[in-house]
Amino acid sequence: MTSATLKPLILSPEATATHCPYCAFQCGMTLSGDGDGDVAIAGNAAFPVNRGALCVKGWTAAATLGHPERLTTPLVRDNDGALREGSWDEALDRVVSAFRSVQERHGNDAVGIFGGGSLTNEKSYLLGKFARVALRTANIDYNGRFCMSSAAAAGIRSFGIDRGLPFPVADIARAEVVFLMGDNPAETMPPLMQYFDEQRAHGGRLVVADPRLTPTAQRADLHLRLIPGTDAALVNGLLHILIRDGMVDVEYLAERTEGFDRVKAEVTTYWPERVERITGVPEAELTRAAHLLGTAKSAMILTGRGAEQQSQGVNNVSACINLALALGLVGKANSGYGCLTGQGNGQGGREHGQKADQLPGYRRIDDPAARRHVAAVWGVDEASLPGPGKSAYELLDCLGRPDTDESKGVRALLVMGSNVAVSAPHLNNVAERLGALDFLVVCDFFLSETAALADVVLPSAQWAEEAGTMTNLEGRVIRRRKACDPPAGVRDDVAVICELARRLGKGRHFEYGSVEEIFEELGRASAGGPADYSGISYSKIDANDGVFWPCPDAGHPGTPRLFTDGFPTASGRARMFPVRHGEPAETPDENYPLFLTTGRNLSQYQSGTQTRRITELTEISREPLAEVHPSTARRYSLRDGDAVRLATRRGQADFRLKVTRGIREDTVFVPFHWGGRQAANRLTNPALDPTSRMPEFKVCAARIESVTDVHCQA
Repeated sequence: MTSATLKPLILSPEATATHCPYCAFQCGMTLSGDGDGDVAIAGNAAFPVNRGALCVKGWTAAATLGHPERLTTPLVRDNDGALREGSWDEALDRVVSAFRSVQERHGNDAVGIFGGGSLTNEKSYLLGKFARVALRTANIDYNGRFCMSSAAAAGIRSFGIDRGLPFPVADIARAEVVFLMGDNPAETMPPLMQYFDEQRAHGGRLVVADPRLTPTAQRADLHLRLIPGTDAALVNGLLHILIRDGMVDVEYLAERTEGFDRVKAEVTTYWPERVERITGVPEAELTRAAHLLGTAKSAMILTGRGAEQQSQGVNNVSACINLALALGLVGKANSGYGCLTGQGNGQGGREHGQKADQLPGYRRIDDPAARRHVAAVWGVDEASLPGPGKSAYELLDCLGRPDTDESKGVRALLVMGSNVAVSAPHLNNVAERLGALDFLVVCDFFLSETAALADVVLPSAQWAEEAGTMTNLEGRVIRRRKACDPPAGVRDDVAVICELARRLGKGRHFEYGSVEEIFEELGRASAGGPADYSGISYSKIDANDGVFWPCPDAGHPGTPRLFTDGFPTASGRARMFPVRHGEPAETPDENYPLFLTTGRNLSQYQSGTQTRRITELTEISREPLAEVHPSTARRYSLRDGDAVRLATRRGQADFRLKVTRGIREDTVFVPFHWGGRQAANRLTNPALDPTSRMPEFKVCAARIESVTDVHCQA
């Protein structure tokens, strides 16, 4: 059932202060109503992060709450293959029966969970606990593995901790130079650009490395238009120049780092002429970028998905960290290295247990001390906790596969907060694997592409209909406040998780009087871990516009800036690792002569489950456009607006053409927000980074074909 008969939303005329449901900037906003179903959204000028600014997605966010396609009753699949309306009891009974049957036949790990970076901290924590306590399965991971995992792995390796930005975003405005590697916040996080604009107004300089002349790159003082997949070579080249020209901070390196000699030996081979050949960036531009960084009194190096979503993603980020450490930037005022986290709770979502190798507080699940601590909080035997499971793509790739001596497949899957049928790489394979499952259950508020494949669909509450906490890109823990009740028949995910646990016989471990009680338990479970929330409370968040973790006790003010006095490593020093540039898993050849890269655009978000249903946003971006350079278009006798088919070794997808000089001649770019024949991830490569297990979304080999009969929208 959809919401064609929904009653108008009942919001109080008094504004409720909450946060945008989309990106990790987590803009403060207020919601109020007139009693007739109309919702007024305003930017919250009192919130110190966005300072009242919103992007077009934020201004239109309430449009999904009463949308006519809203799911308001569970759906169950009949024997004839069709989804029909069902009661909550019927739907939950089918889920529990399927999970029990699968585990009896194939073992506990045959049931898997796939979570999301949009879930609140409470839901992320509860989902991880549900996997390990109620199901006792090792196989839980989430779509944040596709976003920030490379930066997280590199940060933990070098700094001993991963927090996207180890400083408040306001510090960006006071940096003399900012080097932005593979990110386009002008489209993906527009309210953040006020800090870059402020930085430029103070005389600061912005350097952007990106294969495209994005709206962000258009505002830069220097744009390094590198060949896709050559990020580490570019950064090694910058460090080579800085060492050659005597511009590194020798005293900082001696006092606060270890491993520089090995890094120095490696980058001696990245002389500018060689780096120009590898990256396509002229030597003069490399030298200018290096000298801007080397002469600045304060500087920041920031990475985004462009550098991170590669099979060399950890190396790319480690090269950037090496550069920041060599310049003595990390822990210095208005300086340092940071990752611009993408998803709404991409930071908190990776801290509290929905990753395959993780327990709450950013603890490793194979750490005996961590297992003892968390087991005690949960009131279970430490030995009952499973070990590490499969990472996100490996989890999806094993769905429905037969048991062998070497591995076991996952036969039943719960998906919450993700639309893997659009967002995962190599979608043809993922669709086949989803179809091979014995049972699929999806929690969502729309019939997403993934939900349409499910055996049971459970209708979820949306962002304005629930309470909890989120952790933004700075590591600031904030409150999501409930502004209205969900439609009749809809349950929030917390209630669903707890009820499933009860029906599985584990209800005593999931008894909570409120969401705040879950947060308090999360705090106890995280105590002493790298991401320590134990000193954070709802009242403390309210009093301080959010609290930065780590915050180890009630009297602690939180930690807006990390690394000012040292690093949480064994030696107290930051660790530097030599990085050698490696080619992407695929490079262009005679059959596939172009690089394909993917990304986001201004008006759509992630898999588009929400934004593709909002009229104002679809009017801006009705369909995905494949961007190519004019010379590339001429080579294929194509014109702007033509229908084209892109092909890679994994599949084909259909687009309309956008001819622009803002892209390299050897590269084609497509946004990934659409499904079906317009899904960019039908093309992308699932080759994984060996450390982070990040798929190579950003680089693969492709060809372009002119066609007349494609599945493009009118």
